[in-house]
Amino acid sequence: MQAVQMLKRGLDKVGSLWLVLVTVLALMYFSVSQVNAVEAVNINTADVATLASELVGVGPEIAKCIVEFRECHGAFKSVEALVDVRGIGPALLEKNLSILTLE
Repeated sequence: MQAVQMLKRGLDKVGSLWLVLVTVLALMYFSVSQVNAVEAVNINTADVATLASELVGVGPEIAKCIVEFRECHGAFKSVEALVDVRGIGPALLEKNLSILTLE
């Protein structure tokens, strides 16, 4: 009888571990899905808030510089032209290149 009770407790622990494992895997899957769900940022139409929240390493100050540059010089002809904006260098451009667009 004792062996049956020990086996039952062991199975309960295994069941609990499986539940925890499945829950952790589900949470990891959905958090990765959200990270990959970043949409393209159109540097010719995005406002300061969008630029600051969506671009890596770009806060409100640099985002404001992007918008002011665009208003002063017209639409960007290429994504690479973003390096002409004060505060943006090649490294910052590279970090965001995959999500930047002109359309």
